[in-house]
Amino acid sequence: MEFTKSVKLPGDKDTYTISPELKKYTLIDLGFEETRRGNFEYKGSLDTDNPFKPVARLRILINADLDGFKMETVTGNGARKINIFNHQRSAEFIEQLHFILKEMIERNVFISNEGK
Repeated sequence: MEFTKSVKLPGDKDTYTISPELKKYTLIDLGFEETRRGNFEYKGSLDTDNPFKPVARLRILINADLDGFKMETVTGNGARKINIFNHQRSAEFIEQLHFILKEMIERNVFISNEGK
């Protein structure tokens, strides 16, 4: 999967676009870690019952130039992609997903194109 400017998760009504105002220090402040290649990776739990051994995670990878990204929901160990929108605990996972992404929108990491 290559880096793109916009991503829409399978099942979600919103499309997220990387913000042109994005800064590296904001990513670090939000819990992103810099990889060996200079990219920034976020792995956030979507499981409010057990955030330390989650059933689902949000994984975001932003390239070193801060102009492209990948976003997906994966199993707790990150081994495979899952669609949280048709999971038996979807309401909980979707609420947590939108909570995390709302803060990233407020901090100029992403721009949301609701329903597009």
